[in-house]
Amino acid sequence: MRKIGIYAKCNHPDAVMVARDVVCWLRGRGLEVFLEKSLAQNIGERDQGYDRSLIPAMVDLIIVLGGDGTLISVARQVCGRDIPILGVNLGSLGFLTEVTRGELYLSLEKVLQGEFTLSERMMLEAVVWREGIEAGRFCVLNDVVINKGAIARIIDMEVSVDAAYLTTFKADGLIIATPTGSTAYNLSAGGPIISPGLHCLVVTPICPHMLANRPLIVSDTVCIRIEVKFRDQDVLLTADGQVGMALEAGDVVEIRKAQRCTRLIKSPSKEYFEVLRTKLGWGER
Repeated sequence: MRKIGIYAKCNHPDAVMVARDVVCWLRGRGLEVFLEKSLAQNIGERDQGYDRSLIPAMVDLIIVLGGDGTLISVARQVCGRDIPILGVNLGSLGFLTEVTRGELYLSLEKVLQGEFTLSERMMLEAVVWREGIEAGRFCVLNDVVINKGAIARIIDMEVSVDAAYLTTFKADGLIIATPTGSTAYNLSAGGPIISPGLHCLVVTPICPHMLANRPLIVSDTVCIRIEVKFRDQDVLLTADGQVGMALEAGDVVEIRKAQRCTRLIKSPSKEYFEVLRTKLGWGER
């Protein structure tokens, strides 16, 4: 690995300082560093920055300095490329950014020597069809959510799995989550926690009108088709809680497993269930 891309949460109080140190450390070992524009400006290298969408095509490894939200946004940029991502959490322990600030340089040494383990995380591709024409396309790591605006009424969502009619959910919204995303909005909405190595998706209604409508786990080989039936309502599709679009009456959303996955470099000192136990406070009184 000779070319390293760096993304950072620039509004974090320590991110710029840590990024500057990492850049010096990498260059001191003869490695080429690629910075997103905002980060380059913040560390005083205004002319050295690149558009964040271009960096994945230029590098062998990506370092993310921040938290899970920062890593999720980078994962969408990397979608379609088999580039390993080293997520470094600058705050509390993250589900995805497992490496702590204190482990950063030890982890980097091992990665550059090829001594690391990857966790391959499934991604989803969501396509919005409007009158038979593609109106939007999203690649996501966590989830695709359809929900109502602040004053909208209950949404009717007709859901099919591989062209087989499932049901029409009457609810505030619907979450389609990957195993990685099962600990995000899905968990808050009462959905199950799914180990990231499993090959499945979870369909979770948000505040369903019918109590019998419960979360459903399906194979990751299926295509989930959602037709949103509403009139004069404010309904949105959001991808990973970060980007999205407004939906119109009659829009159809198709969601399936993406062809490529996100490749996360695992912390040398932590396992998934340790992170889960720590984040959720299991065993505490």
